[in-house]
Amino acid sequence: MVPRYARPAMTAIWEAEARFRIWFEIEAHATQKLADLGVVPASAAKALWDWWATNPRIDVAAIDAIEAVTKHDVIAFLDWVAQQVGPEARFMHQGMTSSDVLDTCLAVQLMRAADLLLEDMDALLAAIRRRAEEHKYTPTIGRSHGIHAEPTTFGLKLAQAYAEFDRCRARLVAARAEVATCAISGAVGTFANIDPRVEAHVAEQLGLAVEPVSTQVIPRDRHAMFFATLGVIASSIERLAIEIRHLQRTEVLEAEEYFSPGQKGSSAMPHKRNPVLTENLTGLARMVRSAVTPALENVALWHERDISHSSVERYIGPDATITLDFALARLTGVVDKLLVYPERMQKNLDRMGGLIHSQRVLLALTQAGLERDAAYRLVQRNAMKVWESDGQLSLLELLKADPEVSAALSPAELEERFNLDYHFKQVDTIFARVFGG
Repeated sequence: MVPRYARPAMTAIWEAEARFRIWFEIEAHATQKLADLGVVPASAAKALWDWWATNPRIDVAAIDAIEAVTKHDVIAFLDWVAQQVGPEARFMHQGMTSSDVLDTCLAVQLMRAADLLLEDMDALLAAIRRRAEEHKYTPTIGRSHGIHAEPTTFGLKLAQAYAEFDRCRARLVAARAEVATCAISGAVGTFANIDPRVEAHVAEQLGLAVEPVSTQVIPRDRHAMFFATLGVIASSIERLAIEIRHLQRTEVLEAEEYFSPGQKGSSAMPHKRNPVLTENLTGLARMVRSAVTPALENVALWHERDISHSSVERYIGPDATITLDFALARLTGVVDKLLVYPERMQKNLDRMGGLIHSQRVLLALTQAGLERDAAYRLVQRNAMKVWESDGQLSLLELLKADPEVSAALSPAELEERFNLDYHFKQVDTIFARVFGG
């Protein structure tokens, strides 16, 4: 985790003290249920909760010192708690194994991280929707292969992004549900030394579902899906970031990141206004996606368990969620303050002498009786003259002067095919599909 790209609320989920507090709650809830079942004395659970009620400070350094000797983090934690609580603490961890604590804790952390990410996505969706509605009918050029294609609106560009992130949000809701499972099943997951009702109680107290078959560890296909979902969200972030980066290019300049007072774009060139935030988002997206392959490789553990996944998750759990949290917040800010230039969009629409209307002329010629290949040839031979003139010639005027074209279409019919508004007749339909209503 790099502090530069971290926000406090998400970082707090992964701090050592927060992890140990979740561990304690898992152990205390399990001991409470064991006491209810008569397996351990009621005084044991009471002693744990009485100590917890004092809101004790978790001495991370002391636990780490014990682990330096025991070489086992859960044992170190249990030893430290026993020192604080006293003899009754010996009833903790009855019939449990370390993975019961570690995996259930990770489920809680990922669930809490997902909740923050969902809040981030809601903020991003709100920002995109506001700007989409603002520019619902702002004409701009649509591009395919990076080349002028046909007119669209800037609002439709943003509507596409909204729909994509809305799908991402639904995937994250599903991934959260899939990863939020509890395992308190003991060695190799057979419940031989602990009652399944303990697991059900812990799960209920922590807001988790019961893992049907834990085999001592929660199956890592759940985690693989979670991190894959984060990777997809990161790719969607990058897609919108790259669009903004392209639109900010000097020769395009249809939109650009907000440039704040006092901001500097280059150490050497005072004129520069660079798309640094969206370039940063492209890099952050790569880092989030880098967690996906290790998560997939974690699925294949030996037999009922090994710990080859453990070191991986100590990296990717904090890093992927913290980075994505930051990236979503940054993208929201970019969208919210994005500078949009409709006049430049119109200038670019007019840049190539009306070539953007070529399909409408092609269709009109076929409807006038020409075979499609012949119609295509007529339009293309005039369009290439405009292309080679770098937009200095007018496609409409060339078509009017072409005897084969004018034999099929009148000047008025040709002019009607160059009506920009024609392309926007279904904008309301698309917006209704995306935003409802």
